[in-house]
Amino acid sequence: MAYVTREHLDRLLERALLADDHEELARRLEALVEAYVSGDIPRAAILVLAAEAWRQAGQPARALDCFQRAVDDGTEIGVDPRTGIADTLFELEQPGEAHEVIKAIKADGDVSPATSLAVAETLAAYGEPREAHAWATDGARAAVPGSDEHSALLRVRYLIRVDLGLPEDELDALLDVSH
Repeated sequence: MAYVTREHLDRLLERALLADDHEELARRLEALVEAYVSGDIPRAAILVLAAEAWRQAGQPARALDCFQRAVDDGTEIGVDPRTGIADTLFELEQPGEAHEVIKAIKADGDVSPATSLAVAETLAAYGEPREAHAWATDGARAAVPGSDEHSALLRVRYLIRVDLGLPEDELDALLDVSH
């Protein structure tokens, strides 16, 4: 049984990064989830970290399992874990399934700015700039002005807009203010 503190997790991540062993990190994070009782870090957040470690270790199927367990856990962690599922599905060259996940996120409504940012970055990375621009725009409009998320969304949106050759608009004017 474990009470997980931010310091405990930081030490675990630091040791794993120094060893450059993503698979071992993923295993340790999953073990931590199994022993989890409570703590500063939600179980779902640890599962997302484990999923990312599995992806880095080249094991996307294990990553998908961890992302799904984070979704099933239901703990609010800021970024919808389904964004990781969509990104992994794109990585696995399953764009149809990835789009279904993204549609489900949008259909559920009340998308956080952090989730909008993650979806926008994924779509941009996998060659879907128009859809990425729409997600970044919605996220920027929903984000708290001046917040880190707002600034990140404005920057991502700007880069996508330039790539698309779209004209400047009122949100672009906010980018200069957010620096």
